[in-house]
Amino acid sequence: MPRKRNRREWMLKTAAAAGWCATARLAASQDAVQWHDVREWGIEGKGFADTESPFDRLPARAKGVVREPVWNLSRHSAGMSFRFRTNAKNVSVDYRLTGDSLAMPHMPATGVSGVDLYARDTSGTTSGDASGRWRWVAVTQPKQRQVEATLVADLPELMREYHLDLPLYNGIEQLRIGVPKEAIWEPIAPRKDLPILFYGTSITQGACASRPGMSHVALLGKRLDRPVLNFGFSGNGKMEWEVGQFLAEIDSALMVIDCLPNMEAQEVADRAEGFVTRFRELRPEMPILLVEDRTYANAWLLPARQQRHRTSREALKEAYRRLVDRGVQRISYLEGEPLLGGDGEATTDGSHPSDLGFVRQADAMESPIRKLLA
Repeated sequence: MPRKRNRREWMLKTAAAAGWCATARLAASQDAVQWHDVREWGIEGKGFADTESPFDRLPARAKGVVREPVWNLSRHSAGMSFRFRTNAKNVSVDYRLTGDSLAMPHMPATGVSGVDLYARDTSGTTSGDASGRWRWVAVTQPKQRQVEATLVADLPELMREYHLDLPLYNGIEQLRIGVPKEAIWEPIAPRKDLPILFYGTSITQGACASRPGMSHVALLGKRLDRPVLNFGFSGNGKMEWEVGQFLAEIDSALMVIDCLPNMEAQEVADRAEGFVTRFRELRPEMPILLVEDRTYANAWLLPARQQRHRTSREALKEAYRRLVDRGVQRISYLEGEPLLGGDGEATTDGSHPSDLGFVRQADAMESPIRKLLA
C-alpha cells in the first residue's frame, strides 16, 4: 500500500509539473506576441457608425424598421475587412463568432465563418509579385465559435500590406491580430474613397464562396482598389424601401441593385421603379446599376425556371425603360445570362455560385461598373 501511495503521489507531482510546463510555454508564447484589436483603427466595409455591435451592417435604429430576417442577417460581417502593414514572420488571429452554425450543407466553414488573408508587396522584392496586386495567403478553418490560429508562419521578414476579409454568414464579437513583439506594426485606417454599394440576395452576401475573399463583391473591391459595402441579405433582397432608406444615407460612388433572384415578376413590377425613384430623389447624382438574376444552371431543362427568368427580367427591363424615358440619368442595366457563363458548371446547387461562378460574375460586372465610375 505505501508503495502504491508513493507511486500515486509521484504521478500527481509529475502531472502537475507537466501542466506547469505547458502553462509556462503558453504564457511565454503569449508574451512573445503583440495583439491588436481591429476596432482600434477602424473596420472597412462598414456603412454606419451607430451600430448595435461593431461588426453589424445596419444601424441600431434599423431594428424594428426592417423585417426581422433582414435585421438578423445584418448582424453578419459580410463585406467587412481591414488592412495593416507588417514585416512579421508570423501572423495570428484570435476571434469569437456570434453564431454556432459554422457551416452550411452547400457552403464550408471557411466561407461561412472564416477570415481570409491576402497580401501584396509594393516594393517588388517578392518574386513573381512585383506588380503589387493582392495575392491570397491563408484562411481559417473554424471548428468552434472561438477561433485562435496562426494564419501564416516562417515568412521572410519584409514589409508587406495585408488585407483580411471577415466571415460572410456569421457575426463577430471580437477580433485581434497577433504578430511577434519585435515586428513592425502599422495599422491602415479605412480608406476615404467613396465605396461601391451592393444591395442584393444570398449571392451578394456571398453564398456559396469557399472563403470570404472569393465573393464577387470582395473580388471587385480588390480589382477596382475601392472600398465595397455588402448589403446582401440571404433570401431577403426584395427592393424594400424600409432597407433602401438606410442605404440612401451612405455617400457612395455607385449602387448595384441585384435583387432579382429573390423577387417574382409581380414584386419587380410593384417595387423596382418606385425603389429607384425614391433612391434617386435622395441621391440625385449617384450612378445605379440594375442587374438581372443569374440563370439557374438547370434552367435549360426546367420550364418553370425558364418562365421565372423570363417574366422577372421582363418586369425589370420594363421598369428600366420607364426610368430612362422619364429622364433618369446615370442608370445602367446588366443582363443576367452572362453572369455565370453558359456551361452550367459555375454553381454549387444550381443557384448559388461556386468560386468559379463568382469569378465569372465579377468579370461580367467589372466593365459596366468601371464605366459608371468614370
